[in-house]
Amino acid sequence: MLRETLSKRGVRVVTGLGKYFRRIDKNRNGFLSQADFKEALKVFHLEVPEGDFESLWLILDDSKSDKVDYGEFVRAIVGEMNEYRKAFVRKAYMKLDFNKTGSVPMVDIRKCYCAK
Repeated sequence: MLRETLSKRGVRVVTGLGKYFRRIDKNRNGFLSQADFKEALKVFHLEVPEGDFESLWLILDDSKSDKVDYGEFVRAIVGEMNEYRKAFVRKAYMKLDFNKTGSVPMVDIRKCYCAK
């Protein structure tokens, strides 16, 4: 139900939720409590009946830690990348990883990317 609502409202709502999540994540650990998550849905006018919210929370909080991280939320809503997008990301990463070390320092990114 929430997935359908978000897909109708678009990418801006999902990215807006991400910004909101980061703003209310006071200790910067990437996790949200159930109350914070419920409040975020209200702020973005994403109406979820209480029973559906409880089911959603059980799915998102599969570790039963009473918290959920934004990355898990996005994967649950948007899903995993398709193979075409994964291949595109791999190709871009291989181009950035000049030394084939498996990590890309900011200096190497600056050589290839200009945000202007």
